[in-house]
Amino acid sequence: MNERRPETPAEADGTTGLFVALGKMLRFLRERKGLTQTEFGDLVGYGPDAISAMERGVRRLRPEVLIKAEELLDAGGLFKEVIPEVEEALAKARTRHPEWYRNYAGLEAEAVSLYDYSTMGVLGLLQTEDYARAVFTQRHPPLDEETIEKRVADRLSRQQLFEKWPPPECSFVMEQAVLERPIGGPAVHADQLRRLLHIGHLRNVQLQVMPTGRYEHPCLGGPFTLLIPKGKEQVAYMEGQGFPRLITDREDVRVLAARYGIVRAQALNPHESLELIEKMLEER
Repeated sequence: MNERRPETPAEADGTTGLFVALGKMLRFLRERKGLTQTEFGDLVGYGPDAISAMERGVRRLRPEVLIKAEELLDAGGLFKEVIPEVEEALAKARTRHPEWYRNYAGLEAEAVSLYDYSTMGVLGLLQTEDYARAVFTQRHPPLDEETIEKRVADRLSRQQLFEKWPPPECSFVMEQAVLERPIGGPAVHADQLRRLLHIGHLRNVQLQVMPTGRYEHPCLGGPFTLLIPKGKEQVAYMEGQGFPRLITDREDVRVLAARYGIVRAQALNPHESLELIEKMLEER
């Protein structure tokens, strides 16, 4: 398949320079204050991967983060001064993806509910930066370094879905094997498990694990995603070996929704699922 490399959001709307410059300023002031990315992230409500992406300009710095950074890093009014420009950039922002993915990406960005069943790897919306980089680095045929970094940036930009208000209702069911597969090595694997714990504790999210030991399974046909865009009917999306399919036929979507309901009922409940992930981290 001939796939055109998707632009990052900032590339698409011409705001690359703004967010790269703001990211450099954020990093300078954070380091001057003696804070690590993890420490600063805890203070503003983001993980270290998100802070790293902001400082490199591949993820937009939102006004609420700038306001907190203004006080925490003693920015002297610098960040407050640029908020109007940031708000203008966000207002015209749009994410561009390959043509084969673009329709789904637009629907995902405006979803009011999203349900996903994963069988092979962690869903892109839930991946850490290092996990995503490992996925693209291991791809065959190989991608060049520039393309890998841009693909990682695109993937992280999609995670702004969790920053919307009101947030979308999300349900994620993943096979136990997904949790056990150490993509990227032990450190990356551990950070990804921690990321799943964080996501799983969000009020709008239910994260469940389908145990490998189940005798019956209603959905051996592969992974898929169901979502309801604002003001529109539910659709489904699935992809295998790089071949995508956006499903809009009502009956086809109904069948997949029914399968999802069964697999969700057979999976561990959210509390049990998070306990399993915590146990996996403790046993490492």
